[in-house]
Amino acid sequence: MNTTSLETFLALSKILNFTKASEALFVAQSTVTNRIAELEKELGQPLFVRSPRSLKLTEAGIKFIDYANRILALEKSAVTMLNTQDFSRENLHIGTTNTIYECHLRTPLLGYMQEHRDVNTKVTISHSMELLHALQDDLLDFAFTYIPLKKQGFTCQCFKKDELVLVCCSSDINYQKGITRKDLPKLNYLFCNFALQEVGLFNRQLFPDNYHFSFEIDNSTKLLDFVLAGLGYSFLPLSLVKKEIEDDRLRVIPLLDFDSPKINNYLTMKTGLEFPFYV
Repeated sequence: MNTTSLETFLALSKILNFTKASEALFVAQSTVTNRIAELEKELGQPLFVRSPRSLKLTEAGIKFIDYANRILALEKSAVTMLNTQDFSRENLHIGTTNTIYECHLRTPLLGYMQEHRDVNTKVTISHSMELLHALQDDLLDFAFTYIPLKKQGFTCQCFKKDELVLVCCSSDINYQKGITRKDLPKLNYLFCNFALQEVGLFNRQLFPDNYHFSFEIDNSTKLLDFVLAGLGYSFLPLSLVKKEIEDDRLRVIPLLDFDSPKINNYLTMKTGLEFPFYV
């Protein structure tokens, strides 16, 4: 299985047309056809359903997309590492979600790097599932995520507990005594599509299917500025907004008849490793 065949498969899986895929890859259509045929033979499974007028992915093809992306990412990472890494120095590769980095990791990491200038440190910011995949593929040494990994050979520990709080700009005078669940759809809610299982489900279930959010983003740290500007309300991790609350820039709205979920922050590594500094 070579990377060229994988790249051809991924291109065809998006375009679903042999002619257009060959044009995008700057090769003959027969080359694309042969590469896909060889890949299907090697895998022992058809990846596409072919008909005179259409091309569709099989179930195996749909599942293989993730594996193809991970194989190519692993190959790229290996080439980069071998060409750029100084093997005479210790290397530390940390993966983390953006919110965990901003709330818990940035300050201690800065202190660690100031005291250990002989260590090559790399930080990858991504979503929890992508980080856990990278950890299992040996692309990371440690992963800070909102999702635990329960797998033999890995140690996963909850290093911080957090909670969601409903916040608004401190100058907003509405709902000072609290808010009920049925009143939430009346808010100008700024939606953060948390890539968390329980938290994401909680956020989506608060509002009816036909509710239109005035603003949506998938990063809670980037959403904070819009709440501070008085543009609306949002549930955000308490650790993210604690300073703004203490500085009287944000106000927490009490929840009268429902509770928000707790957020566990996990550190995962291969069994036997120890994280080099306290967070």
